[in-house]
Amino acid sequence: MGNRADDEGTDVEIYVRPLTDTVHADTPTGAPERLLALLDSLGFERKVLTTAGPVYVWHEVPAELTEHEKKQLATRAVPSLLMAGYLVNISNDVWDAAAYRDAASVLRRQRTSTSATSVSEPPATTASIGIHDRPASTRRR
Repeated sequence: MGNRADDEGTDVEIYVRPLTDTVHADTPTGAPERLLALLDSLGFERKVLTTAGPVYVWHEVPAELTEHEKKQLATRAVPSLLMAGYLVNISNDVWDAAAYRDAASVLRRQRTSTSATSVSEPPATTASIGIHDRPASTRRR
């Protein structure tokens, strides 16, 4: 069983599994629980395959969603993953620019709201995500 995140050197590889309509989110072998839990919280379903050798962990978008909903869920996860400091690659066949802009806008509003109400907290040091067609920190395929 191959792992695209290991192969590509990324933290998360989001793509449609060949010959299926399943949207996968691969993480590197031994990925931290923090990353796996973040994917869980973003709506992905964690899958685990235990073999005599290594344990394989990956995430999938829920199968009951429509193709459009699958793309939206996968793309809306990207800004949160980037803000958490992860390197993400999402394939073109899953990418939804409008969903990305919406999710990035929500994150920006949340950050602004949080920093406005939290006087003792230092300002965030992560640069805000632009609303261009694709984020600069993701790669195209």
